[in-house]
This record gives sequence, C-alpha cells and structure tokens, in this order.
Amino acid sequence: MLYCLARPLLFSLDPETAHDLTIHGLARVARTGLLSFALPTRPECAPRTVMGLTFPNPVGLAAGLDKNGECIKGLAALGFGFLEIGTVTPRPQPGNPKPRMFRLPEANALINRLGFNNHGVDQLIENVQRANYHGILGINIGKNFDTPIEHAAEDYLACLRKVYPYASYVTLNISSPNTQNLRELQGADALDALLAQIKDEQARLADQHGKYVPLALKIAPDLDDAQIQIISERLLRHKIDAVIATNTTLARDGVTHLPHGNEAGGLSGAPMKEKSTAVIRALHEKLAGALPIIGVGGILNGSDAREKIEAGAQLVQIYTGLIYRGPDLVPEAIQALCAPSLTETHMESV
Repeated sequence: MLYCLARPLLFSLDPETAHDLTIHGLARVARTGLLSFALPTRPECAPRTVMGLTFPNPVGLAAGLDKNGECIKGLAALGFGFLEIGTVTPRPQPGNPKPRMFRLPEANALINRLGFNNHGVDQLIENVQRANYHGILGINIGKNFDTPIEHAAEDYLACLRKVYPYASYVTLNISSPNTQNLRELQGADALDALLAQIKDEQARLADQHGKYVPLALKIAPDLDDAQIQIISERLLRHKIDAVIATNTTLARDGVTHLPHGNEAGGLSGAPMKEKSTAVIRALHEKLAGALPIIGVGGILNGSDAREKIEAGAQLVQIYTGLIYRGPDLVPEAIQALCAPSLTETHMESV
C-alpha cells in the first residue's frame, strides 16, 4: 500500500518530526474526504458490548498517538472500532527535553520519554468539538509534571470534569514511566484514595450530565503478582469499569545491544508483547470476568491481537505496530479477531 512508499521517507526523519508530519498530514487529507479511497477495506465484524458501550469492532487506537485530538477524523478513517486520545493534563506542558523518541527498527520497537507533552485539556476539548466524531472516543487523562504526587487527584478530577461531557469513556493514566513518581499511584493506599475520589466525582457528574461515562485504569507491565493482586482488588472495590493492560515498560530485554536500546523512557512494540500478555493473563485470573480488560502492547500482526484476546482481553489497542506496519495492520487485526470461532469463544459481552 501507500505506506510502504512513505515509510522510508518517514524513517529518514527524526521520529517525533515524522510523527507530527504524519498526524498533521492525515488530518489535512481527511478534511478533503479522499482518505477512504486510499485505505484498505475494513472487514465485516459483529459489534460487541463492553463497558456498556457498543464497539463496531474490537480494535482500537491506543492513547499517545494523538495526544491533543488533532486527527480524530483521519484516524477514524483507518477503520478503528474506537479511538483513545491523550494523555491530556489540566495545563499545557512541553514535556521532557528533546530528543525523546527513538526507533529500534531491528526490534519493531520504540523508546519514548515524551512526558505528557500536550496542549492542555481546554485545547483538546475544542478539537473534539470541532471533529464532531460520533464513534467511541476514549479520553486519557493524567497529571501535570509539576503537580506534587500527593495532589495528583486534583489534576485527575479537574480533567475528568472537563472531558466528561465529550468522552465515551475516560482512562486514568497512572502508569507512564516518564512522569516522575507517577507509578507510585499504583500502590495500595494511593490507589485506594485516588479511585475513591474519582468514583465519587463520576457519580456526581453522571447526575449532572444525565449519562454514565465509564472509567478505565491504565496500568504498567512492570508489576509482580502481588502488585497485580492489589490493583485487581482495588478495581473491584471501587467498581472501575475496565482496566487497560499495559503501558510501556522500563525493561530492556532483548534490545540492549541495539542502537538506542539503553535510552531512558518507556519501551513499546514487539519486545514487550509477552510481558503485557502475561499481565492480561494474570488480571483475567484474578478478576474472573468481573470487569473487562483492554489489551495493548506488542501487537504487530493479527496473530498478536488474537493472543491478547485468548489471554483474557475483550478489546485491543495498537500504537507502535501502526508505526511499523501502517494502516494495513488495522483490518488485519480486525479480521483476526472477528473470525466466528474467536467471536463465539472469547468475545462475550462484558
């Protein structure tokens, strides 16, 4: 497809420059209405209900690719069953110093230490309103880098109040490795306190807006069994609607010998496939189907997507695979997950 021709040019550029050019270019082409003619046909797929929402197919875009909601229509045209934009913070922030994104093409991987660079929640809302998108839209929220960790809940609450009217679901990102101390929120006491406040606010906002917007929690892959048990118990205790497994990893298994393999930041792509799938499998066992799992991490082909479902996920998300495979990955993953045998066995509504 066309991406095969574009990829060498994009890969000749700095990764962040290539990312920005792609997002802005895709947004411009989408406005012409011609994008659908250049993309592969989306396979037929029976809708499925997760978190009380009806998804046209189980393959979504992970947060991070469109942090500011600038390319919603363009990304939707790729055939995704749902989009997740963000991570967004209450105030705009530039993120960490550049360079902060690195390709590891020999491993089909990326390392990033972006640090929640975004234009702030108010700009994201303006972009969402302008897009007038009618599909399933998740909005991923986080805290500003200079907000002390003991006041993190204030940032999450501020974002939740603003995005609530526009989101199909809201994701709490407490697992990025690129914001100092953020992963401390995955600890038992901190997570209890955060989720209690968020759920109280969700109930108030549901009354105010006359609709219930589900909450998902995005967790790290770098967790041991005891930590997964703690998180599972808190998810159930506070009646969180879904868990997204997983964010990027701090591990460097299999990449330390590669150029940029020891850069600081979160590793994504093929090398973390097994790690994220192991977390999904552990969550599936501990949650016993009480709430849905959205699987993300290392999906480079249809078989990888299927593996996440077989481990216990109900939906999947992709990001790094899109960088390496291009738009063809989306229909390939949909086709792999919409085969009748898999749909009947693993895609029960949650």
